[in-house]
Amino acid sequence: MTTVLVVDDVPALAEQYAYDLKRVGGYETLVAQGGREALDLLEREAVDCLILDLEMPGMDGFEVLRALERRSFRIPAIVYTGTGNYDRCIQAIRLGARGFIDKAEPMERVVQEIEHALERQRLASQVAALRERLDSEAPLVGASPAMQRLKDAIARVAKIPSPVLVVGESGSGKELVARELHRLGANPRGPFIAINSAALPENLVEDELFGHERGAFTGANALRKGAFEAASGGTLFLDEIGELPPAAQAKLLRVIEQRQVSRLGGNRTIAVDARVLAATNRDLDAEVQAGRFRQDLYYRLNVHALRVPPLRERRSDIPALLDHLVRSTCARFGVRPKTLDPAALECLMA
Repeated sequence: MTTVLVVDDVPALAEQYAYDLKRVGGYETLVAQGGREALDLLEREAVDCLILDLEMPGMDGFEVLRALERRSFRIPAIVYTGTGNYDRCIQAIRLGARGFIDKAEPMERVVQEIEHALERQRLASQVAALRERLDSEAPLVGASPAMQRLKDAIARVAKIPSPVLVVGESGSGKELVARELHRLGANPRGPFIAINSAALPENLVEDELFGHERGAFTGANALRKGAFEAASGGTLFLDEIGELPPAAQAKLLRVIEQRQVSRLGGNRTIAVDARVLAATNRDLDAEVQAGRFRQDLYYRLNVHALRVPPLRERRSDIPALLDHLVRSTCARFGVRPKTLDPAALECLMA
């Protein structure tokens, strides 16, 4: 349930306002009779919205807004006034208030303003979460020696346009490494196209990578660009590269060498300028020896090799990872920040 804190130095007015908010809006309400009391309450209680009087002795509403910013409280504040001095309300908006109302306004109007402020807060949280996910799904988390070596290696090769082979166990974060290479690379504003080779049916691999011309096969009713063309000017990440079928391996080698593609059913070549990053959890040396992976393609991809350490080799990173995951999940779903119980942390560390 939504909790609203009413801050006013006139106790009777604050109590009546809180009662009306509960009656009309169905909110849980709290009351504080001054700025310092309000800040103390916010440290202890989960408050969703603040109704704040500007004119109070001691710490006034303006100082409360400044304190909210200093303490990084992400709680929407709506200021109200009984003086009709809207210039001061505008000043409060500049300090971070989400809106202003007159104390004499009908409670239905106040409830509407609260709902708008809560909705804007939810949208802001969702946008922040999306930005965090899009920014390479969050930079690599951890300061262990193993992670520091990986970050140093990424920084060394990021701006070099040669292919990079990222190796590591399933779930170790190979795509995060690829996104970090793209973010730190020469064309971070270019597209980042990720293809999971293991998830593609064999008969669709070449179509996915190279595209097709109209009429190339039954059902090809329109021209379709492949992943190489879509990634031109940016990065193409080929995950689980060891799963590519032999025919696709041969064509991939040719595209990497010539930097040109031919769509299925086409007789012309299209220049592409995409940096190729590949990842695998397989031992490609062994795959080459067994004849399941082309040796020449392996050499083309293995210009730079980055190994992603599994979590068991960097256990000291677990607290930072947990903190990041809890914060990003709360932001994604628009809920209040949560903390992990120490016993749960001990369990996960073990």
